[in-house]
Amino acid sequence: MKHALLFDLDGTLIQSDPLHLAVFAEMFAERGKSMDEAFYMKHIHGTHNLESFPQLFPGEDAQALSDLKETRFRERLIGGQPCMPGADRVIAQAKASGWGVAIVTNAPRINAEYMLNAIGLRDAFETLIIGDECARGKPDPDPYLAAMRALDVAADHCIAFEDSPSGLRAARGSGAYTVGIRSSASDAELRAAGAHQTIADFNDTALPAILARLSGETV
Repeated sequence: MKHALLFDLDGTLIQSDPLHLAVFAEMFAERGKSMDEAFYMKHIHGTHNLESFPQLFPGEDAQALSDLKETRFRERLIGGQPCMPGADRVIAQAKASGWGVAIVTNAPRINAEYMLNAIGLRDAFETLIIGDECARGKPDPDPYLAAMRALDVAADHCIAFEDSPSGLRAARGSGAYTVGIRSSASDAELRAAGAHQTIADFNDTALPAILARLSGETV
């Protein structure tokens, strides 16, 4: 029986929120405005640029601003970034166990490539599912279902790791066992969005019991 671990990227395998926040703060400052982390989490985190930019920067070209924002984000990845603690070990464990692994992200493909290279994990993933390249992105489950098809694995033999409410809704809707990463939201917030369980990072002592589900055990 095939098994798989499915990973979101932003905020799950890489602590990218501080980088995104810095870019947005810079763009706001250039317009004589200010923003803080609370504003970012409430109005920007987990949204698509083309959905949020018309409200954030009314009257401006949303696509041009989106391209600028993503370019500045990628510039901040040059030179490398740490991966989420324990992520490299868990991915190595999955491969040693013969489990499939995939990235499932709403990030643009070029950003996903930059992030994986920055954290030194690009070669670990052959399957890279991009939300914008699916019929519907997260919070629709379609990207996760696409990953399951690519890996030829059933939903009830998958564990998905996500940090955002929209990603958790997508993962839960696909039928995967869904684990929330508490990188930017609380246990209560992640469970309300669909997480079966939450962990601080991939060194969390709760994780071995979660992974044991793929050996037929339950938590």
